[in-house]
Amino acid sequence: MSPSKPSGTASRPALRPRGRSPGRPAADDGADLRGRLLDAAVACFARQGIAGSSLRDIATAAGATPALLHYYFGNRDALLDAVIEERLMPVTQHLRAPLLDAGDDPRALIRGFVRAVLATAMAHPWLPQLWVREVLHEGGGLRRLMQERIGPVVARALAERFAQAQAQGRLNPRIDPRLLVPSLIGQTMFMAASAPIWRGLFDAADIDADAIGDHVLTLLEHGLELRDA
Repeated sequence: MSPSKPSGTASRPALRPRGRSPGRPAADDGADLRGRLLDAAVACFARQGIAGSSLRDIATAAGATPALLHYYFGNRDALLDAVIEERLMPVTQHLRAPLLDAGDDPRALIRGFVRAVLATAMAHPWLPQLWVREVLHEGGGLRRLMQERIGPVVARALAERFAQAQAQGRLNPRIDPRLLVPSLIGQTMFMAASAPIWRGLFDAADIDADAIGDHVLTLLEHGLELRDA
């Protein structure tokens, strides 16, 4: 007769590691993969447009699967919301710094804004491309964002500061302060967006953000200095 086993020591099956559910990443890979998916989405949106970028395109660019993209963001609208809040808005916040740092000096305000836009656009090449595709184009997916969130805190604030400077006699009275804002955007964001064209056309690969800023500020502050023959 076999000996009885002590009470409380009944044999139990060996425990096996619990596997991840299909499509679910390892915990230590999660943040990195989510960030890669956001970066891939931004790059695809800039290159192909928001409407022209499929979830499969974005997942492939990130080295992931559509199932993983769905796991993190659920659907396309949620992905776009995350891109706006975690990539686009933090970048555009850099453009507010000149408003806070310049005080009541319009020259410092213009110089700070020009430098900030160019530095931001060059550091994030997708930004000017996305601006052209999704803000300037009629029906662009980010036009409402520009009108309702970015415009009021940057563009309108700039126009108000310029109007105050003009009322104090510190800005050319013939300039419309409202038009000065898109003029500055044209001299900065458009310069960055069109850089691949003019760099190739003029063999100007040596021109960086600082050189563009110097050119723009010289043009704004001193003009063309045209003289009759």
